[in-house]
Amino acid sequence: HFCGWDNQTLVAYARIIPPSVCFEEASIGRVITHPDYRKKQLGKQLMQGAIEKTLAQFNVLQIRIGAQCYLIDFYSQLGFRIAGEEYMEDGIPHIEMLLSR
Repeated sequence: HFCGWDNQTLVAYARIIPPSVCFEEASIGRVITHPDYRKKQLGKQLMQGAIEKTLAQFNVLQIRIGAQCYLIDFYSQLGFRIAGEEYMEDGIPHIEMLLSR
């Protein structure tokens, strides 16, 4: 788990996942930012930290995610590229994206 706190308030969270659990590559999932803290670049900071932690902890060069389609631009700015076809998960359009270092 990779988290950001403001005193005792959880403001941002992501789960880092080892290779061969969700995908062949390591992954990052369940990325959330507390509604009161959005628009403060916390999601970007959280993802940058989660990416570095995932690459180092699992000694990998790639991270695959299942991104909600409306966040393609956000993840693209972090270096992820589309790596699959759109699919539905929990009634929400998603797409696989891959980061390679």
